[in-house]
Amino acid sequence: MSSESEGGLRRHRVGVIGGDGTGPEVVREALKVLDAAGEAEGFAIEAVPYDLGGERYLKTGETLPDSVLEELRTLNAILLGAVGHPDVKPGILERDLLLRIRFELDQYVNLRPVRLYPGVHSPVADLVPDDVDMVFVRENSEGLYTGAGGFHRRGTPEEVAVQESINTRRGVERCVEFAFGQAERPDRRGHVTLAHKTNVLTYAGDLWQRTFADVASGHPNVGTGYVHVDAACIYLLEEPGRFDVVVTDNMFGDILTDLAATVQGGMGVAAGANLNPDPGGVSMFEPIGGTAPDHTGRGTINPIAAIAAGGLMLETLGESAGAARVDAGIRLAVSKMPSMRAAQMGATTSEVGDMVAEGAVNA
Repeated sequence: MSSESEGGLRRHRVGVIGGDGTGPEVVREALKVLDAAGEAEGFAIEAVPYDLGGERYLKTGETLPDSVLEELRTLNAILLGAVGHPDVKPGILERDLLLRIRFELDQYVNLRPVRLYPGVHSPVADLVPDDVDMVFVRENSEGLYTGAGGFHRRGTPEEVAVQESINTRRGVERCVEFAFGQAERPDRRGHVTLAHKTNVLTYAGDLWQRTFADVASGHPNVGTGYVHVDAACIYLLEEPGRFDVVVTDNMFGDILTDLAATVQGGMGVAAGANLNPDPGGVSMFEPIGGTAPDHTGRGTINPIAAIAAGGLMLETLGESAGAARVDAGIRLAVSKMPSMRAAQMGATTSEVGDMVAEGAVNA
């Protein structure tokens, strides 16, 4: 849905799902920074709150009512904190809430920028910011995450479990095309690497490799490369600077981006976007960490990843100047924080948000 303009002030209606644990706390700080950037740049975020997550499920048995899903379709974007609850069986919220939003809204690209901010410690020795600046484009609607498969003789000694990876030409092609578009941005270096396992996954890998080559032929100014996914893990640690844009399937992308988050300094700074880049598409933005229940209510959780997710959202909404202010605010804050680890930040969650907001206003 397009954003609205009222009296010269651009308005963006954003669904806000705080979720569980520390999710509402980090989202609160993200909204604080978005409001500060908006005041400076002439736009406003109209937050539309939704009570979704483990607590609602335990009270009502609902994960994502159809009526709420239809409302989400009418918004400009969605900002998510985190969902998960120790009293909810693993898989329920992931499948029936998060994956359902991704699939129903056709958010077919998971975008993960990976950068090392100046002053942030990476566990990989001797890395400097210029070494870590890449973008992962993960296919977000197919692969092993479709839930295709089943059990045979479940609970018996002869039990068989089948989990199928579904890959379509259309699904792969639109994801790869998006990756090449990212490589052509002026802030990228014009190179795309395909990460897969074509020597073993001979059917899905063949489809990905052929599609990659076909799309590459339409982008002659973009360089290309291929690495097996296990080699990609090694390169992320030993030579991360070789990557500009990396495109990969759903499962491999899930694993690689968690490793990449560690390289860039941890989950406290890692933000991601679930994108439907088509006209009228509604995308969802989130920190990629979990609910951190041991930090709930203590003011010790790092909100930088959620704030960075808000910056990604502004970029997608066409508010590039606002996104630049958010980035400037983050850089100012992390320069003052001794650690990105929760409870070791040298400031409370709210104080970190204040620092970023101040930096965004003064950028």
